[in-house]
Amino acid sequence: MSTFGVIIGNRGFFPDVLARDGREEILRVLAEQGHTAFCLTPEQSKFGSVETFADARRCADLFRSHADAIDGVIVSLPNFGDERAIADTLRLARLNVPVLVQATPDAPGKMTIAHRRDSFCGKMSACNNLKQYGIPYSLTALHTVSPSSAEFKRDLEWFSGVCRVVKGLRNLRVGAIGARPAAFNTVRYSEKILEANAITVETLDLSEVIGRIGRMKDTDDRAVQKLKNIERYVATTGIPQPALLKMAKLGAVIDDWMHSAQVKISAVQCWTSLEENLGVVPCTVMSMMSDSLISSACEVDVCGVIGMHALQLASQTPSALLDWNNNYGSDPNKAVCFHCSNLPKHFFKDVQMDFQAIIAGTVGKENTFGTCVGRVKSGAMSYARFSTDDLTGKIRGYAGEGHFTDDPLETFGGAGVVEIPNMQKLLHYICENGFEHHVAANFSTVAPVIHEATTRYLGWDMYAHA
Repeated sequence: MSTFGVIIGNRGFFPDVLARDGREEILRVLAEQGHTAFCLTPEQSKFGSVETFADARRCADLFRSHADAIDGVIVSLPNFGDERAIADTLRLARLNVPVLVQATPDAPGKMTIAHRRDSFCGKMSACNNLKQYGIPYSLTALHTVSPSSAEFKRDLEWFSGVCRVVKGLRNLRVGAIGARPAAFNTVRYSEKILEANAITVETLDLSEVIGRIGRMKDTDDRAVQKLKNIERYVATTGIPQPALLKMAKLGAVIDDWMHSAQVKISAVQCWTSLEENLGVVPCTVMSMMSDSLISSACEVDVCGVIGMHALQLASQTPSALLDWNNNYGSDPNKAVCFHCSNLPKHFFKDVQMDFQAIIAGTVGKENTFGTCVGRVKSGAMSYARFSTDDLTGKIRGYAGEGHFTDDPLETFGGAGVVEIPNMQKLLHYICENGFEHHVAANFSTVAPVIHEATTRYLGWDMYAHA
């Protein structure tokens, strides 16, 4: 759940009782939805509203005292509201968090001077001032909406997701474990552009990983516990025990490093150094991390794992990194999404551990155990891709929605059929703009959350596919 600063707008020549009742209503709704709120009390200002510059200073002081906790601010207008005091509060608070502007509707039978709100009009004035002050803000789906309505509860769920994505991507630390495989120019990225957007990449060479594994005893508590976790996580029938132990040590080493380096997510080199020098694939270890909401992408696709993380923040469910891999017959709106695979268990109808069929012919089957294979289940799909653009110095990307289907499919690895409206337009956009063949996916409908968070509050160039 989220923590919000709440500003109750008020204007003297409108009924004050509306501000009193509006404050009580929205705070009750927030509490019912499990959110925490910081708002002026009736002892601090008239009915706990913000109307004057003095009120704005008191409210800003309150917000600053809880700055580390506040994820976003809700501006609630039970009547017209004083637009200057609202903007002054946000300027003085200096929170730099998402802002949602809500206005309560008038009732046709209550339009006398004693009852009319004029919030419909006041919202325009409040937004005008926020624009003048250079403060970005979000809007409810309806221009006016009651805090107690089902529509506002949907707005609140959407806005909470926006807040999580913005907070989770700012000051993010990403672990890049190993070098980008030479054959994958497509996943090149700019650390400097990411750093300019408050995303730091911490690197770890695979030689250090393999060295630490070599020094770890088979009886080490970390390896023993990780082995138990692996065997609980996925069926390992037919997998050699020495391979499972190598995976356990790999997982333990990665866990230790991520904890010490304080990184949230990771992108790991696989192809084909780990197979040749360690004798396993990292897929199961990565699948387990992603399933635990610690997203992990292969081929050192740092921008790919940031997309996974954004979707996970928005939906609070596991994400996967997939290839836009194959057409599905002659249907222009369907495609096969595939990886070989490190998909989280959350994605599968059923899953078991196997060997990596693609590279087994190159490095030997005995060196490729550890994939998580199965058919991706059906359900709603959100997808996103971010990329660093060296020519503009910006992060760009796209996001959209579709669904995984139950269409028949015979293949190996982790694979599913996706259906996306107007998919040919999306594929043209990907190719014309030089985006990677990887895409982050999630069982959710959160693409609007991703677009709002990244464009309005992070300043990224995003395409919303519809």
